[in-house]
Amino acid sequence: METKTTEELQHEIKSAASIDTFLQDNRENLIQYDLPGHLNALLSQKNISKADVVRGSLLSHAYVYQLFSGEKTPSRDTLIALAFGLRLSDTEAQALLKASKNRELYPRDERDAVILYSLQRGLSILEANDLLYGHEYKLLGVDS
Repeated sequence: METKTTEELQHEIKSAASIDTFLQDNRENLIQYDLPGHLNALLSQKNISKADVVRGSLLSHAYVYQLFSGEKTPSRDTLIALAFGLRLSDTEAQALLKASKNRELYPRDERDAVILYSLQRGLSILEANDLLYGHEYKLLGVDS
């Protein structure tokens, strides 16, 4: 089966008799996202341990392990904290947010701009939180 473009899929949605028919006919062209698989692939790609992610994200050990196993579904802020723990670039963090169907970091949003700035410069989550705290924004990895 050939892969359809986004434009082709948009056209098919407009002309579909029902959403069920569209979904059934295009199952292979729709995103099937596996967050635990994606997180574990990043772990391998970055050659770091889950313990490193725990330290770098300020999230609890048990919670991080539940995220990697798929037992828990993270919030947007938790995913951003994980991005710091996984030492992701801003581009990689954006891809993680987008793939998990969360809103990407938006440079016009002041809090998001602080986070993007931190990711682009390879700052730790503690350094990012110092910046967030200085601008009176909610911290990452704390009560996420």
